[in-house]
Amino acid sequence: MPTGLLPNIGPLELGILLVIVIIILGPKRIPQAARAVGQSFRNFKGEVKDPDEEPDKLTEARADDPAGTKPPEKSKTES
Repeated sequence: MPTGLLPNIGPLELGILLVIVIIILGPKRIPQAARAVGQSFRNFKGEVKDPDEEPDKLTEARADDPAGTKPPEKSKTES
């Protein structure tokens, strides 16, 4: 009987969760979702650390595309 709110999570449960995530998101959208989660954690950590500080340059660069869903722009040499 677990003493905390969450039971122990073992390798089998993590494997099942990974399979469910792959089925729901698909292998092409997993990097985008991971990038968005990482950006959210980074923003949260920055706000907790110093809420009055200006956002970092990475946050400003991603303001128009927070999930990183836009395809990268082709450079002139790639055409």
